[in-house]
Amino acid sequence: MSPQYDVIVIGGGAGGLSAAGIATNFGAKTAMIEREALGGDCTWTGCVPSKTLLKAAKVAHQARTASKYGLTDQDVEVDFAGVMEHVRSVREEVYHDADRPEIFEDMGIDVWEGDAHFIDSHTVAVAREDGTTEQVTGRYIVIATGASPLVPPIDGLDTVEYQTTESLFEPDAFAEQPDRLAVVGAGPIGTEMAQAFTRLGTDVTVLDMTDRILPNDDPDLTEALREHLEGEGVRYVLGNAVEQVAQADGSITVTAAGGDSVEADAMLLATGRAANVDGLNLEAAGVEYSRKGVSVDDRCRTSQRHIFAVGDVTGRYQFTHMSNHMAKIAVTNALLKMPSTIDAKHVPWVTYTDPELAHVGATARALDEDGTSYDTYRFPYSKLDRAITEGETTGLIKVHATSLTGKILGASVLGARAGELITSFTLAMRNGVTLRNIGDTIHPYPAWGEGVRRVADQWFVQKQSPTFTKVLQTLFGYDGPVLKHGPDDII
Repeated sequence: MSPQYDVIVIGGGAGGLSAAGIATNFGAKTAMIEREALGGDCTWTGCVPSKTLLKAAKVAHQARTASKYGLTDQDVEVDFAGVMEHVRSVREEVYHDADRPEIFEDMGIDVWEGDAHFIDSHTVAVAREDGTTEQVTGRYIVIATGASPLVPPIDGLDTVEYQTTESLFEPDAFAEQPDRLAVVGAGPIGTEMAQAFTRLGTDVTVLDMTDRILPNDDPDLTEALREHLEGEGVRYVLGNAVEQVAQADGSITVTAAGGDSVEADAMLLATGRAANVDGLNLEAAGVEYSRKGVSVDDRCRTSQRHIFAVGDVTGRYQFTHMSNHMAKIAVTNALLKMPSTIDAKHVPWVTYTDPELAHVGATARALDEDGTSYDTYRFPYSKLDRAITEGETTGLIKVHATSLTGKILGASVLGARAGELITSFTLAMRNGVTLRNIGDTIHPYPAWGEGVRRVADQWFVQKQSPTFTKVLQTLFGYDGPVLKHGPDDII
């Protein structure tokens, strides 16, 4: 008899860890199957190593530009091998503290090591490295196998040494720090790594088929970020797809459709991610999928009512926090029988460059296409006292909201701590908190979060009409000026 479980979770990344943890806390006998180390992309190839590298690069940059704080600029000799070893040590620390199998086994979860594939809709085979295979059965199954770097069909790519996020942080990725790095892809990963390597002393060129970086974000803010990164030394070749790559004598030539070519010592592909569905034998389980990933509804349910899928494998959201959110939705629906759906209206995302770029809710383009009436309220970091004291005045807070009530429809933030500020807007939108409510709420001074209140104040300013002022003057005999503020005035 194969082991029987209430819940089988396939995949031990962010979504799988959350699903297994929630399931066992609901009293379900739970198994989690992972073919590599627990922690998945976030711990090993994504969030943790990339943000650790960004921090090291920021420290080097701050030392070189210390004169902006009245100190002396310092020449920084980067120990690249030491930096990368530090990145790997942080990965291990996170794994040891949060992702080790023993942690989940102590919670009562059975952790299975090996490759998983379906035998039928309730049975999963686990193939181990030693060649043995064992089958497990489950009442409910959660697919959380994540995604892998997408490698585009570029002519000559099979003859060139290149890196992806899966290899970038490994010991054999670089024999030494590359003098020149070509980054193919101007999305979040490519943009973050371009700044990190530039600040560490590498000449970086970013190529992309789109005509701007981070195309899902506010175009005004992405343009400002691009100009900032260019000021630090990042070069961009945009608007044409990479057609061909070639390598000779250790040098890589990257050629774009428009004829532009880039010479580099190393190349990073940051061209998106593809769902990990190969090898799962989803057909045997009757689970529908496409090239984008496993098809799920808003309850994270697949074409089989007892099988759910969460995170990157669904192709819907490529964020760790959404993997966690979807895991909660899936397990709640499966075990508690309580209808719960994905909160697709309030999905925040952040690109962790310096300055950071964050967004939640509707974009101006989406609102315009829907014919939604809204006003846009802005507050620049150059008028935020905390930003001024820390010399971090590059940035802007932008909020789309209804004019009458101040209901927030979408928000974008470019600037220091944007990831924290966008959380305030996400919480507000989720719970119906308006700009009026935010403006009436006491915020500590001089905190970064005061910027959220200051942009809310702009709604109050725009609601203050000259007619209302004149009425007050007539009623109470006031003699002051009648001010009229334009939509671009910052108060």
